Order: sequence, then structure tokens, then C-alpha cells
Amino acid sequence: MRKIKFNVLALFALAAMILSSCGGVDKMKEFAEGTNFKVTPNPLEVHGNIVKGEINGTFPAKYFNKKAILEITPVLVYEGGELPLAVKMLQGESVEDNHQAIPYEAGGSFKQEIEFEYIDAMMKSDLELRFVIIYKDKRIPFDVPYKAGVGVIATSKLVDLNPRAIMLKDDFQKVVSKNEEAQINFVIQRSDIRKAELTKEEVKALEGFIATVATEEKMELKGINVSSYASPDGPEALNEKLSKERGTNTEKWLGGVFKTAKMEGKPADYVKVETTSEDWDGFQKMVQASDIQDKELILRVLSMYSDPQVREKEIKNLSKVYMVLAEKILPELRRSKMIVNVDRIGYSDEELMEMIKNNNIDSLNVEEMLYAASICQDIDTKLSIYTKAAETHNDFRAYNNIAFINLKNGKVAEAKTALEAASAIDANNAVVKNNLGCVAMHEGNLEEAEKLFLSATNAGVDVKYNLGIIAIINNKYPAAVEYLAGTDSFNQGLAMLLTNKNDAAKNTFVKVDEAKAFYGLAIVGARIGDEAMILDNLRTAVGKDASLKKRAVKDLEFRNYLQNEAFSAILQ
Repeated sequence: MRKIKFNVLALFALAAMILSSCGGVDKMKEFAEGTNFKVTPNPLEVHGNIVKGEINGTFPAKYFNKKAILEITPVLVYEGGELPLAVKMLQGESVEDNHQAIPYEAGGSFKQEIEFEYIDAMMKSDLELRFVIIYKDKRIPFDVPYKAGVGVIATSKLVDLNPRAIMLKDDFQKVVSKNEEAQINFVIQRSDIRKAELTKEEVKALEGFIATVATEEKMELKGINVSSYASPDGPEALNEKLSKERGTNTEKWLGGVFKTAKMEGKPADYVKVETTSEDWDGFQKMVQASDIQDKELILRVLSMYSDPQVREKEIKNLSKVYMVLAEKILPELRRSKMIVNVDRIGYSDEELMEMIKNNNIDSLNVEEMLYAASICQDIDTKLSIYTKAAETHNDFRAYNNIAFINLKNGKVAEAKTALEAASAIDANNAVVKNNLGCVAMHEGNLEEAEKLFLSATNAGVDVKYNLGIIAIINNKYPAAVEYLAGTDSFNQGLAMLLTNKNDAAKNTFVKVDEAKAFYGLAIVGARIGDEAMILDNLRTAVGKDASLKKRAVKDLEFRNYLQNEAFSAILQ
């Protein structure tokens, strides 16, 4: 018994000696009334993958030992780990160091900025303040940490990383209008067609074109326009007679072409003849385009006089000039101009689908292939047609659309390969750049994605949507609101929510039939204190996506309802 008594007495003596050696500094471990610590905001919030906050502390008078140093370490404690943050050092007024001093008599306050990168496990967490007194080279830790904050709100992390890729359209036309032109010239004051004119290359080409139309099932003759003219020299009555006869003779010649080609219908059903007795407009254009030395003088005469007879007289008075005109200009104005107008009828949808069914698309041109792929409903077949178009025609649109389908199917690597091929053909195409940006976003290279989207803004509204996603990720919420305006998407509603526009967020979310949109409506309900809105929409959200239960349990947007029985029942 004596031995035990001695040991107890020795222990008390040792404790008294320690307390004496610390000069009563241990009293600091018991926070006096008026001591206060808080973190702002509380809960903390993540924006742009960074969490920022500020710790403020106040010490009352006669608390802070004049010779002590207080080491404060904020620590974020979360499931699976903890993250110590920057240490704050405070000192008593008698300590000779460079830390902030807290006066003994008056007390004082401090603030500490905190910042750290977010991980998902931090959503449910505690921000602890751990204190250690440093006194005469001794470290005296507090018995328990001070809980200053609870959790991290991560609403911005709800953003859908669903960039919108863009398809490139074909130039397929079911009806393509074509025409062939030729001109027959006449001798002065004559209207008969010379054989030499009929052997000209352009005239023979026009005959051949009409013959082709007659035999091609998918070519339909729409009409032939004949414009017959007389030059603006000689009597006006004669010129009117000549222009009409030239038109009539041209129409007769076309009748013979029709007969040879075995064209269905009569020439009168297709040929429309117009005549111009004195072609002053053609005369002026040819003079203007010529290199005649005195052409400005001729053009001045035309501008001064509008009466045809006066014009002709004044020009003939320019004897040397008129000789040049008679040789170079006037013969070209004695003519019949023929334009054959044809519609080429392309493949119908039914014909193309039959060709696809029979695997018989090799004969199609690139526009036909691209269009055939666009109307095909089966994704695998659609992809195979685009692949055929890429291989056969090396068309960047085909490669781009291959990438589009692969992105939709989550095959990012295959999409990237196809887009690199498209870019090699057309490096400046805005749609290809946008889609490369989609690939970069899926790969997590947000900086490259943003760069590509910014270089593709003329590709359409989908690029703005993609930039809106980037803006949310980068904590540029007002910019995100602008980019996403009019998209009626979950991300648009989220951008509104992140800028505290609760009504606008609600109005957007109700347009979107997706689980996260209903979850967003529940958050709006929590922010405005509408319990029914929370419960109704959260119930719908988890019904569409059960994984949202796990999030809602730790989502501090709902911190005031975590103990609500109806709320908890939804998340069971």
C-alpha cells in the first residue's frame, strides 16, 4: 500500500511540475467564452474543380498566453482520407517571431484563406481545425479538433459532359437542272442557216445533248429557249423581219434534231422563240468588252441618243470606227441563241434503299452515297455506307460522319481516327474542328477542347452548347448562361441554378424529361423552401436513375431535409 501511495504522489508531483514548467499555458486548451471559429461559406462549394473558403477566428481578452505560439491546421476529413491545408501560426505578444500576434489583454482575431482541389469523396466531409500550442520548445496538442465546417456542395459537378457532335450534309439533289447552249450566226440581211454553222463544235454538242436526253430515262426535257436577233444596222423593218425569220428557221432546224433523236413530243411543245429586231443591248456589251480604240466615243453616242435611227446615223458618221464595228462586232449580233433546259431526276429513296438492301451502291457518286447513308435507319448499315464513301471517294464529310456515329456509340478512339482523316483533307472545316473538340472533351483535355470549339463557332448553335459546358467547368457561369441560351437542356438549367436564377432554372428544367432535370428541380425546391417540390421531383429523379439516391443522401443542397422522414424514405 505504501508503494502504491508513493507512486500516486509521485505522479501528482510530476503533473504539477509540468504545469508549472508550461506556465499555465494548458489553459488555452479550454476555449473561453467569446472564442469563435467559423468557415465561409459553410458548407464549402466547389467551382471549376477548386474549393475556396475563408476561416475566421476570434479570441477573447486574457486568453492568449503572451509567450505561446498557436499552430492551427485546417484538415478536410472525408471518407477514405484527409487533406491537411495551409497552417496558420499565431503568437502571443511576447514571442519574438513573425507570426500574427494576439494581444493578451484585448484579444484579437485572424482569418485564413483555404483552397484545394476537389475530389468526389469530399462531398461528405468535415473541416476540422487542429490546434497545437508551442511553448518553450514543447508541442502541446489539443485533445479534440474543432469542427468548423461540414461538407462541400458540388452542384456544378452535375454538368453533363455530353458535347454535341455535328453531321455534315450531302449535296444530293433529287432533281438537278442542267442546260446546254449553242449559237448559230447569220450573214448580214440573211436568215437561212448555213451548213458551216451546223458543224460548229457547240452546235454538234447541243445535238448530242438532245439525243442523250431522248434516251436517258432519268433526264426530262423542260424546254428550249431560242433568242433570235438582228444587228442594229439597216432599216428597222428589215431587222424585225430578219429576226423573226431567223427564229423560225432555228425552230425548224430543232425539229429535225428532234426527229433524228426520236424525241417524244413535238418541237412546238418545248421550243419557245423570242426575237429582238435591233440588239442595242448586245451591241453595247460587246463594245464595252472589246479593245476597239474608239470604244469610249461609241459608248458616248449610245448614252447621248436613245432613238435607234439617230444612234445608227451618228455611229455611221464615224466612218473609220464603223468599219471596225462592221468587221468585229455586228456579225456576232446576227444570231440565234439556243438554250436546252433539262431536269436530271435522281434516285428515289425507294430505289436507294433497294440498292442498299442488295449491297449495290458501288456505282453511286459521293453525293448519292452520302444521301443514302442519311436516310438509312440501321446504324451499322449507315456506318458501312459512310465507310464505303470515305474509301471510294476520300470525302472528308464521310469521315466526319463516321466520327459522329462513333461518338454517339461512345467509341472515342475510332472517332478520333476518322476525324484526323477528315482534317487531313480539309483542315479548316469548322464542323470537323467542333467534332475534334468533342473528342478532346471526352479525353479530358478541356483546354484543347475549348480551343477547338472557339475556332469552330461558325459551325452552328451546337458549338455554343459545347462552349457552355466548358464555361460551367471553368466556373464562368454567366458566360455559360449566354452560350446555353435557347438549348432547353439540363445544362442550361444548371447554368441558371449556378447563377442563383432559381425561377429561370425551374422554367428550363421542366422542359427536360431527364432524371437530372428532376433532380435539379428538387434542388430549386430546397433553395426556396418548397418541401413538396423537393419530394415530388426527387422521387421522379431516382425513379429514372437510381444512382441519384447515393448522391442525394450526401448532397448538402438538401441539408435541411436530411432528417425528414419522407425525404429519407425516397432514398431507401
